[in-house]
Amino acid sequence: MSIIQDFNLDTLDSLLRTFSERPQALNLDAQLAQLMQALRAGHLDLLPLPGHGDTLQRWQTLARIAGCDLALAKLYEGHTDALAILAECGATPLAGEGIWGVWAAEPPDARAQIVARSGDEVCLSGRKAWCSGALQIDHALITAWADNDLPQLVAIDLTHTRNSLQIDHWQAVGMGITASVEVAFDDTPGIAVGHSGQYLSRPGFWHGGAGIAACWYGAGEALADYLREHCRKPRADVHAHAHLGAVDAALFGARAALRECAAWIDLHPAADASFEVRRVRAQVEQAVEQVIHHVGRALGATPFCRNAHFARLSADLPVFLRQSHAERDLATLGQQLAHVPAGAWQL
Repeated sequence: MSIIQDFNLDTLDSLLRTFSERPQALNLDAQLAQLMQALRAGHLDLLPLPGHGDTLQRWQTLARIAGCDLALAKLYEGHTDALAILAECGATPLAGEGIWGVWAAEPPDARAQIVARSGDEVCLSGRKAWCSGALQIDHALITAWADNDLPQLVAIDLTHTRNSLQIDHWQAVGMGITASVEVAFDDTPGIAVGHSGQYLSRPGFWHGGAGIAACWYGAGEALADYLREHCRKPRADVHAHAHLGAVDAALFGARAALRECAAWIDLHPAADASFEVRRVRAQVEQAVEQVIHHVGRALGATPFCRNAHFARLSADLPVFLRQSHAERDLATLGQQLAHVPAGAWQL
């Protein structure tokens, strides 16, 4: 089936509500694989492709998932990003069945190498770090390296016996269930996707980075809703209302930035979106950090200790936010901005 363009948000909300009403709902660990399979069975993983006119709808979906559960969002975003990459690289038929992920982190001490190649068939050795969802997904798109020193996307089957998971270093509390472990390869077979260097050079690389910001926003919005509900109570004090005002201002700016960026991408689908995406990621990150700050100060310890959904989001979100590179991203954004003509900030 091709990537559809009429994704139904109401159907998604109905499915998430069905799971959230189960007795064990607010601890989704045991249900993540089941829920991902339900999303796939209902074709709710076939999001509009970024840059095809419905980028905002794609991001709205990611935000909805993130507001439900960030571990689920991590799996869902990786799966839908993989489908978008396969489509952009002309390899949609590879999608097949099962759940996908994208592993493209490149720390200097963990690199997957292509040690043999015959056409599109390759063999891998070495290691890959930060492999999120390795315990839950079926296939992954990874970046691997050959003699030309350009990253090559490779599709791998995680059920293959020549993959081994190294989980002993994973000690996370926040985002703990996603288990971003190391995977070791020993002549592991794979299929090359696209041409060398295409993962980074394609327009969709930056489009996907903005999709991560939509996840940040969705989780921040869900936390903010707890404060809004608190402020509906007759006993809510002026300090809580002040915190709610600050939260609204932060989310309003982030929401406007995401909408503007989505519209820009749809108008310029083949353009380099690095500047626009770095800026929107910075905007959303700062807004969500403000939400975390104000919601915690307004509500105190109670929801952290007595509300499973709130506590889990609060533990997971700071870890998920660290997909940003903080000041390094801001420095690169500033370097890009220094070359923008005067007047770029005019209203």
